[in-house]
Amino acid sequence: MKPMSQIKLNTEQTARIVEMLQAYFKDKLDSDIGRFDAEFLLDFFSSEVGVYFYNQGIADSQQLLNSQLESMSENLLDLQKWVP
Repeated sequence: MKPMSQIKLNTEQTARIVEMLQAYFKDKLDSDIGRFDAEFLLDFFSSEVGVYFYNQGIADSQQLLNSQLESMSENLLDLQKWVP
């Protein structure tokens, strides 16, 4: 099985998420977090926690694919011609 590739965010995505983390700490925890600390936290979540979200996305995709394949299979059976 091929390992999950490293999650890579572009500069704009990183900046936006860092702003979101800083706002979260301010609003919910009444604490200030600097840009460096927020980037460090983002790196941690990307490398250590991201795999759980990635795997859930794969499982959701697999479930959707299985559902679609089952539906297609049923539709193909409906097209069969039955000989009396």
